[in-house]
Formats: sequence, C-alpha cells, structure tokens
Amino acid sequence: MSGIVQSNILRSSGVIAVSAAGLNWNSTIITGSTLTAVAGNGYWINTTSNTCTITLPSSAEKGDQIVFIDYLRTWGTNKIIIDSNGLNYQGNDDTYTVEYNTDGQSLNIVYSDATKGWLPLDDDASALEPTAPPTQKAIFGFGYTGSNVSMTNLVSSSGVVAADVTGVGTARNRPAAAGYGGDKAIFGYGNSGSVTSITNLVNNSGVVAADVTGVGTARNELAATSYGGDKAIFGYGYSGSYVSMTNLVSNVGVVATDVSGVGTGRGSLAACGYGGDKAIFGYGYIWSGGPIHYSLTNLVSNLGVVASDTTGVGTARYGAAAASYGSTGQALFAYGIAAGDVNVSLSNLISSSGVVAADVTGVGTARNQCAASGYGGDKAIFGYGSTGSNSSLTNLVSNSGVVAADVTGVGTARYALAAAGYSTSA
Repeated sequence: MSGIVQSNILRSSGVIAVSAAGLNWNSTIITGSTLTAVAGNGYWINTTSNTCTITLPSSAEKGDQIVFIDYLRTWGTNKIIIDSNGLNYQGNDDTYTVEYNTDGQSLNIVYSDATKGWLPLDDDASALEPTAPPTQKAIFGFGYTGSNVSMTNLVSSSGVVAADVTGVGTARNRPAAAGYGGDKAIFGYGNSGSVTSITNLVNNSGVVAADVTGVGTARNELAATSYGGDKAIFGYGYSGSYVSMTNLVSNVGVVATDVSGVGTGRGSLAACGYGGDKAIFGYGYIWSGGPIHYSLTNLVSNLGVVASDTTGVGTARYGAAAASYGSTGQALFAYGIAAGDVNVSLSNLISSSGVVAADVTGVGTARNQCAASGYGGDKAIFGYGSTGSNSSLTNLVSNSGVVAADVTGVGTARYALAAAGYSTSA
C-alpha cells in the first residue's frame, strides 16, 4: 500500500485537526462582500470590486487554522475585515476592528485559547512579484500621406526601423495602438473617411491580422496604452464630439464595451505605461473656434480605472506621443503642436510614480502627430509625424530618458499613425 502521511494535530476534544500541510483549499475564488470561514480551510480572496467581511467560526479549538490570501493583490484598494464572531482576536474581544489592507498580503491564523483567541502565525505581504519580460520590438502602422494607408514598419530590438510592409486591414489615420498579452499588440479605431471602431491584432512576430469588427464608440484622435502587465486600454478621442470614455482590452485581445468617461474629453492626446503596471493619458486639445491646448493628465490604475484630471505640467499641446523607458517604469511625452500652431520637440519625463516633470529642451526635428513605442526592453523610439510636410525620421530614447538626434527616416513618410511594442524575443 502506498500513500502520503500528513502531520495532524489532535484537538482537546479528541478530533484530529487538519494541519497546515493538509489545509483544504477552497476551489472557488471568493469575490463576494462576505465570507463565513471554516476552520481547516484556505481561501483566495479577490477584492477587486468590493471589501470582504470575513466571519470566523463561532467556536474553535486549539490548533484550528485558517489561511486567507490576496488573490489579485487588491487588498490595498478594497480591504478585508475580520469578524471574530464572539471569540478573541490577538487577546482583544470582537468589538475591536480587525482589518488587513496591504496588496499581496496573506493571513495565516491559528486558534490558541479563550484568552488570546485567534493569533496570526504570519500576515506577510509578498512584495516580490513575477515580472513579465519586457517587449523587445515595436511596430509603426497606418497613418496619412495625403491619403489613408495601412502599411507598417517593424522596429528591431536594437531600434532599427525596417522598410514598409504591405498594409493589412482598413487604411485609416489617427488610430491608436498598445501592447497586450505581454508580447502582442493591437491597433484600433481611427478615421477611414469616417470614424471607425475596427481593430487589428498583431501577433508576437509582428504580423498584422485582418479587421476585427469594432466594439464601442467609433472615434479617432484617441490614445491607447498597456496597463496591468498584460492588458490595454483605449481612451478619449473625437466621435463627432470630444469624449473621455475608455475601452479595456483583455490579455487575449478582446475589446470591451464603453466605460463611462472620466476627466476632460479631448482629442489628439497621448498615452503610455509607467511604474510597470499603470498608465497615463496626457495633453490633447478640443476645437472651439480654434484649438484649446491642454497639458492635464489622467492616471490609470493597474486595474484599468481612470482617475480624474491632474493639473497639467509643461507646455500645453496636442499631437504629442508618449512611450515608456528604463528599468523602473519611467516614461515620457514628447513633440506636438503648441499654441500658435508651433511644432515643438520638447519632452516631459514621467517618474515611476506617475509624476510629470517640467519641459526638457527638445532634441530633433519639431513635429506633431508622430508615434512612439518602447523597444529593446528599456528604451523607446519616436517616429514619423508632420513637420509641415510628411516625415519618416525617428529619434531613439536611451534607458535614462535622453532623446537622441534625428535618424534618417525609413519607409513611407506620414503622420497620424500609431505604434506599439510586441515580442519578448530579441
């Protein structure tokens, strides 16, 4: 006969209690606002949508054990509350408030006796999260040359832009693009003669797929970025009026329906990731008898929740682009068109906590409606745009955020295009 022998504790009542090695892990992820816990069980608690109040057993014996784990690292946003149900908790009666509100926390409690009651064996927060490998390559796609195009240009892991690849999908201008799934990308929305919501997925070899029927409000002049490590978000734009709604993209590239907008509706803004799993939308304009330029920003949490307007820093402008760089989640906005219809090349660095810095003197040819993406794991590239005429030049950004001089353009000169990172293989 074969089998596994586990260590178990004999309760004072003579009933054998399950030890830590033999905990019964609940197969259901707990998402509700309440849970009645049972001794000997382990629970995965997902508080993405709400706080969870956990009621402990009303009677317990020495050695009873229960474990709770922050399933999606969201206890910092929505905490858990422990109701000790008439028994003491760390020597205090159940009139005391017991809460745990740290992302990534796990709580392992054991019942001692009537005096001390439930005692935590540990309540550690797991700070070391697995980090997805960064994208190594990039793709520029779509745009306007005097007519709409759908061609693309791939960027190697060393920042070299390749010749035109014949376009796939509906030719259009002013779409947006972002990475998703860790190593793939998506182009979406834009203007093909009228605003559209179609999307085109890009696999991890940089191959663009045929049109996918659009989801959400058709619009152009929007922005898109990755967030949460493997998802994406489209936001803002012009649909006939300026909007602030967003559309989340799952880690398999499925676009969700509109989420009610937060912040000032505007077009021709930029977006990028920061801090490893969060994102930021920034700058843009509305037309009201002339362009009204903005420098305000909106932060996006690692759950895709957009925050209200943050007072702008730096030169108000539209037609800028943005990308992440560095090993600790920095980013930058650069280029665009400022008041007086003046093209600029200045940039604004973004810290790993989402703070936008003052203007940095511009490098390279001033232009607007270019596109940008990360590449090479920790660097970025800005490319194409309008200088008053169509351009195909690029500017590389080092892993310390320094923008380099112009690199002679490759491929068809155009503006109002989009770019995104793809592939974790160099």
